[in-house]
Amino acid sequence: MSDVPMLEMRGITKRFPGVLANYRVDFDVRSGEVHTLLGENGAGKSTLMKILYGLYQADEGEILLNGEPVEIHSPMDAIERNIGMIHQHFMLVETLTVAENVALGLPSDRGFRTDLDAVSERIEALAERYGLSIDPSAIVWQLAVGQRQRVEIIKALYREANLLILDEPTAVLTPQEVDQLFVTLRQMTADGRGLIFISHKLHEVLALSDRITVLRQGHITGKVPVEGATRESLAEMMVGRQVKLVPDKPPVEVGSAALEISGLRVVGDRGHETVRGLNLEVRAGEILGIAGVSGNGQREMAQAIAGLREVTGGSIRIGGVETTNLKPAEIRKHGLAYVTEGRLRDGAIADFSVSENIMLIDHADPRYLNRGLMDFRAIREHSQMLVDQYAVKTPNLETPAKNLSGGNIQKMILAREMSGTPTVLVASQPTRGVDIGAAEYIHSRLVQQRAEDTAILMISEDLDEVFALSDRIAVIYEGEIIGIVDPAAATREQVGLMMAGVRPEA
Repeated sequence: MSDVPMLEMRGITKRFPGVLANYRVDFDVRSGEVHTLLGENGAGKSTLMKILYGLYQADEGEILLNGEPVEIHSPMDAIERNIGMIHQHFMLVETLTVAENVALGLPSDRGFRTDLDAVSERIEALAERYGLSIDPSAIVWQLAVGQRQRVEIIKALYREANLLILDEPTAVLTPQEVDQLFVTLRQMTADGRGLIFISHKLHEVLALSDRITVLRQGHITGKVPVEGATRESLAEMMVGRQVKLVPDKPPVEVGSAALEISGLRVVGDRGHETVRGLNLEVRAGEILGIAGVSGNGQREMAQAIAGLREVTGGSIRIGGVETTNLKPAEIRKHGLAYVTEGRLRDGAIADFSVSENIMLIDHADPRYLNRGLMDFRAIREHSQMLVDQYAVKTPNLETPAKNLSGGNIQKMILAREMSGTPTVLVASQPTRGVDIGAAEYIHSRLVQQRAEDTAILMISEDLDEVFALSDRIAVIYEGEIIGIVDPAAATREQVGLMMAGVRPEA
């Protein structure tokens, strides 16, 4: 690696009204290395990268590329300086081909017409060099998630990016696809490129990184080489205290099936069947984890259980009672609690206060009424009790939900859903987008709910979470459960193959 870093960010400070997002942050990347930027939500990682990519301007500090000071006022400035960014949410036009997406926005030697044959040839050359098998003529919407990510990487390589920012690039990949991605990234560093890796998956950070910089509340709390770093030491730098990464899960006596799903069929938003004859049961006192790549019917299955999506075939029973296609309120009366994957889309009302969100389900309960009108004293006492019990950090009960952090919104929803002693809890992506401290707390509450004989169906795309919490793991692929394994005996590789559609041997 060169003595002069390809990137230096010196003394970067960025303020927003009431928030110090970055304070005197120094960060550098050398040619041929992976330098990971690690931190909880709100730690300042995204702000720092947006400054580098020209989306924000720093209040103080400077940026140097190959030792020369530069000013980056826009993403176009960044691209012209060979800086690329691969976003967590793909920036592709689904109706165009791979070649058309790669060429989009670039000048052509043929004037107004793009020479797609020449573009395709170069794509194929890049794909062969970096192990990124892709058909340049394929239409993007027809591609699997892992293939779409390859298109994003090829776009950056085509534009001759030497410094790449990778923002949570493994969030929607199977373990095998992650391994394949890492082979590609190592080839890129072998060619002298510098990579900035942003991830919350500590085992991946340790597997890929050369150096790790940890941010907390806008300040750097640690800069360490990967040698000698551990998941525990990194988590402590992120949070400022020791973190229990794997919750204690005492043995419990499992009861009878509380949730029974038989031959379930559900149609998705695009009019195609996304759940195809799914069979499953969850017993009282167990956590059944659903593992699968995003888009394999998990969301539609959860919505069907909760009565939010029509069941076109099969049946759902809760506590032995048929609940198929009942209204959501009726299903809840039979003992269902539902933590949705979209916190502010489906789980809470952004402009409602914390207290109003907590009371969304129970507002008509006689305990909170006085002569037919709302008993605001009883509502306030109940809300405060749950806020305290579930450690929801909020200025007060009247604070709008949208002003809370993602982790505190999720704890608020959990408080509401678990307060009714449910028979069945469906928790969809329970810790997606929350920081490691909030995730630790949410995991402990799920384990506590399990000890109270609740049957928990946990849907997660985070295999670490699935293995840590589940008593059994069911793998979903194209709307079917293709196998159920014991997490104590199964391996990540085995589950990863099932997530890719490989059925286990009988």
